[in-house]
Amino acid sequence: MRGFVIANYNGPLHEAEIAEPVVGDRDVLVQVRAAGLNQLDELIRSGQFKQVLRYTFPLVLGNDVAGTVLDVGANVRSFKPGDNVYARPDKARMGAFAERVAVAEDDLAPMPASLTFAEAGSLPLVALTAWQALVERGELRAGQKVLIHAGAGGVGSIAIQLAKHLGASVATTASGANADVVRELGADVVIDYRTADFEQILSGYDLVLDSLGGGNLEKSLRVLRPGGKAIGISGPPDVAFARELGLNPLLRLVIAAASWKVRKLAKKLGVEYQFLFMRANGDQLRQITELVEQGALGPVVGRTFSFDQTAQALASLAEGGVRGKTVIVHSAD
Repeated sequence: MRGFVIANYNGPLHEAEIAEPVVGDRDVLVQVRAAGLNQLDELIRSGQFKQVLRYTFPLVLGNDVAGTVLDVGANVRSFKPGDNVYARPDKARMGAFAERVAVAEDDLAPMPASLTFAEAGSLPLVALTAWQALVERGELRAGQKVLIHAGAGGVGSIAIQLAKHLGASVATTASGANADVVRELGADVVIDYRTADFEQILSGYDLVLDSLGGGNLEKSLRVLRPGGKAIGISGPPDVAFARELGLNPLLRLVIAAASWKVRKLAKKLGVEYQFLFMRANGDQLRQITELVEQGALGPVVGRTFSFDQTAQALASLAEGGVRGKTVIVHSAD
């Protein structure tokens, strides 16, 4: 079958003939109809995670999928051929930039009936990231204040909607051109990052979702109330992440050193920093499906490419400026 692969880290994404997916007893074979693009795809391609995520080559990229079930493993009970589904495949089993992909039953969920394949394909990774940051880690509650950076981006556009559904007051950073867009999503306070410094405007926040890292993360710690929490999805990784992956002692030390500065600042300020590398979770995705069907969450698709243009689509991420997600769409059979 056709797929888009890299032959080595930093190598170009290119089309190749690849083997059919291996379908285990608890796996579901999905005909890919749409695949969302994420910065994670580019980070993996460029080798940013090569010390902690071990892959073999040629490597098929793609961490979001929406499609139709073709076949199921012997022990699968929740899905049958013909079902429309979506998922963020497990980090060790990505491969949505292909015609077909095998996904573990536990990582899969029925696709929201109200969405197109392109819309559904844009959601899993960013929606699960928002859920795990705000609900699971942040325990965000009604009446609390949350700062969500890059509100017009893939994660931010979903996180704003989820935070409003939870009853929180939401501040976000965005360009002036996207101010009306993020307000429509539910943001109460919008700060143009090109003309204003959010650290000088905000204070006493319960939670920050930071997708930028670096100096932006350090400033984010300073807008938190004592006991508040910042959750970073761009790094630096923390010791808990290294422990979760079961890394060897040397790599744990390297990761601890990388996050030492931000952890020291957080401790000084009396706040907490956590790194989140989101994980596949079909049960959480089912809850997200319910919110979509209720109208509480909606996808934001900024740009689509055909399957033939997959390499071009990945390269376009570097250009930025897209509201929401970029999605690869397969032509209908």
